[in-house]
Amino acid sequence: MKKQEAAGYRCTVEATVAVAGGKWKPLIIYYLLSGTKRFGELRKLIGGVSQRSLTLQLRELETHGIVSREVFAEVPPRVEYSLTDIGLTLAPVLEAMKEWGDSYVIWQQASGRESGSE
Repeated sequence: MKKQEAAGYRCTVEATVAVAGGKWKPLIIYYLLSGTKRFGELRKLIGGVSQRSLTLQLRELETHGIVSREVFAEVPPRVEYSLTDIGLTLAPVLEAMKEWGDSYVIWQQASGRESGSE
């Protein structure tokens, strides 16, 4: 039995997608690469994400050890999110995704294809 099979994944790409994939998680990680953010900042940067969805995605990333959540004892309460050391190791993955996205947008424009937002 391979190590990844023991961990519940058929391959390590599946582990990456399970932890950092989805509609909002890559964007959350991407924006946290530039530093600590508050919830409202993330929501503005991402745009189009509901409070509930962002909260759930941040909790999942926290559970996986990718994001750290710090609560400050203030009124009103202040919560800040940052990437953990293991979360920072996703930087090359997100940079590769960004480079691919840049190339894809150029290809779309050159071929006259519509941009696809789902």
